[in-house]
Amino acid sequence: MTIPKSVPQNLPPLIVHIIYRLGIGGLENGLINLVNRLPADRYRHAIICLTESTDFSQRIQRQDVVVFEIHKQPGQDWHSFIKVYQLLKQLKPAIVHTRNLAALEYQLCALLAGVPYRLQGEHGWDVFDPDGNNRKYQWLRRILGLTIHRFIPLSHQLQDYLQIKVGIPARKISRICNGVDTQIFYPRSETRQSPHNCPLDLHNKLVIGTVGRMHGVKDQLTLVKAFIAACQQSQSFADRACLFLIGDGPLRAQAIELLDQNGLADKAWLPGERNDIAQILRCLDVFVLPSKAEGISNTILEAMATGLPVIATNVGGNPELVLHAQTGYLVEKENPPALAAALLELITDDQKRHQFAQAAFMRAQQEFSIDNMVARYQTVYDRH
Repeated sequence: MTIPKSVPQNLPPLIVHIIYRLGIGGLENGLINLVNRLPADRYRHAIICLTESTDFSQRIQRQDVVVFEIHKQPGQDWHSFIKVYQLLKQLKPAIVHTRNLAALEYQLCALLAGVPYRLQGEHGWDVFDPDGNNRKYQWLRRILGLTIHRFIPLSHQLQDYLQIKVGIPARKISRICNGVDTQIFYPRSETRQSPHNCPLDLHNKLVIGTVGRMHGVKDQLTLVKAFIAACQQSQSFADRACLFLIGDGPLRAQAIELLDQNGLADKAWLPGERNDIAQILRCLDVFVLPSKAEGISNTILEAMATGLPVIATNVGGNPELVLHAQTGYLVEKENPPALAAALLELITDDQKRHQFAQAAFMRAQQEFSIDNMVARYQTVYDRH
């Protein structure tokens, strides 16, 4: 990618966003929403992907956004720090905004490159530290926090973590919850449109589904086990329910094997990674997020805006989104029996399912506006 040799003085200030990878995910979706919606006459944007970018970058609507790929090697790749430093020296951004632990160390590059305003976003726990208890990572945030002007956690839990466990002063923290784009995510009409290439007959069925990378912390296997248990406990449930697991990763093959072993492969669809998430959500009747850890989940917000009741684990920012027994249910993590009971409740009780769905939709509309999210980020950026 060619970098402009000089920047006209009359252009808006540049924000460089540093992330691990630009692919399908809540963090990445939130970033693209922000880039698309911040006023073009106020800020320009560039995105540095420490590893790579994917077709997900096509969701960027602005033509002036440049995406760089560093192709960082696994482990401590010192050459990647040199690349990022050189990029920042040439781009001369007014702001660098890193996100999550994977990008945090590259704040050193921003400091050495003389970037005047440096931000760190905390979007959720990492796979290798799902509860935030790793003392090494706490100290890393604390030390680098001395060079960072502002932290942006998405949830109250992450805010408390930064203040209490890490020791970041409250004056350096601005909590900003995610927002959902209701122009893209909205309830289906009366007729369900089956997703492209879905082999299941959805006529007279109720579809339970989840969306997310299929790896450890997302714990889709707990949902699979709960679905199997509910099918075994209730013939009515088994007759009516189907399961969608959207996403790719190491748990996908395990989930397929588990469903095969229990004779339920014909009731489930595991298509891997998809780019038609909004349409798929409109095919669901119940959304489930079985994660072991979460920040503020974009997929929960998207499901709520689609008019779906949500069953989520009682972790991270999930209780800030899902109102228990009002818009859905909160269950303990890694507890298939509890999740199975919640599934049985919503699949067999049509009135409750519709009641929760309407309440979830109204909550998404009233409390989680994407315009409010963008305005709050702009307020933070305007401090540069």
